[in-house]
Amino acid sequence: MSRAKDILKKNSLRAIRKKRVRGSIAKGTAQSPRVTIFKSNRYLSAQAIDDVAGVTLVAVNSKALGLNVNKANAVKVAAQFAENLKAAGIETVVFDRNGYLYHGVIASFADALRDNGIKL
Repeated sequence: MSRAKDILKKNSLRAIRKKRVRGSIAKGTAQSPRVTIFKSNRYLSAQAIDDVAGVTLVAVNSKALGLNVNKANAVKVAAQFAENLKAAGIETVVFDRNGYLYHGVIASFADALRDNGIKL
């Protein structure tokens, strides 16, 4: 029973961090969309969102690329995502870590985006 409570507590703390992050970052626009990231135990996905129009401009998923989630594969996913962003004419984004702590896979993804010419 305590395992279920631990999971609920973990998820509620992430939800609190998520609200705090969303409150402090700027809204995404067509010129500078909000890049949000989702990490499960198996896969990593990211999408560029135009909050003004309410549409997803570019998305990438590690499952479609045949990769699981780790730091090395996060770099590969970020490289593909940067290619897709550049093809859509997007050079600057607002990074939304979606309540995850900025380390490990999330930090590797963000650093790889910077290395591929996307300004965060």
